[in-house]
Amino acid sequence: MEASKYLKDIQDIKEMMSKSTQFISLSGLSGILAGVYALIGAAYVNYLINTHYGRYITLESKTFKLILLTAFIVLVLSLSTAYILTAKKAKKLGEKVWNPASKRVLINFALPLLTGGIFALLLLKNKHYGLIAPVTLLFYGLACLNASKYTLRDVRYLGITQIILGLIAVEFSGYGLYFWVIGFGFCHILYGSIMHFKYDRK
Repeated sequence: MEASKYLKDIQDIKEMMSKSTQFISLSGLSGILAGVYALIGAAYVNYLINTHYGRYITLESKTFKLILLTAFIVLVLSLSTAYILTAKKAKKLGEKVWNPASKRVLINFALPLLTGGIFALLLLKNKHYGLIAPVTLLFYGLACLNASKYTLRDVRYLGITQIILGLIAVEFSGYGLYFWVIGFGFCHILYGSIMHFKYDRK
C-alpha cells in the first residue's frame, strides 16, 4: 500500500512538472481551420494565376499584390483563430494563455519563422521565385519542431512532415502552390484533427 502511494505521489509530481514546462492548451480545431483558410486562399491564388493577363507575373502587377494580400489575410485569420480557440481551451483547463510555458513556445516558434520570412523576402527580391515555397515550408517545419519541446508532441510530427515536404518541393520547384496546399492545407487539417480528437474532446 505504501509503495503504491509513493508511486502515485511520484506520478503526480511528474505531471505537475510537465504542466509547468509544457503549454498544453493548443487547440486542434484552430489547426483544422488554418488548413481550411489555406485551401481557400490557395484556390483563389490559383484563380488569379490562371486569369492573369500576360506571360509573367511581375512584382509590380496587380495579380502579385492580390496574391500577397491573400497570403496576409490567411495568416491573420489563422493567427487570430489560434489565439481565440487556444485562449478558450486554456480557460476551460484552468490555465493562463500567457504563462512561462506559452512564452517559451512563442519564442522558439517565432525565431525560425521570422528567419524564414526574411529569407523568403530576400529570395523574392532576387527573383528566386521557385525556392520561396520550399523555404517557407522548411522554416515553418523547423519552427514547429523547435516549439514542440514545450507543447504537444504532435506539433513535432507536423514539423517533420513540413520539413520533408519542403525538401521535396526543392526538387519540384515549379509546383510550389501544390506543396503549399499539401503542407499548409491538408497537413494542418490532418494534424489538427488528430489533436482535436486526442486532447480537445476530453
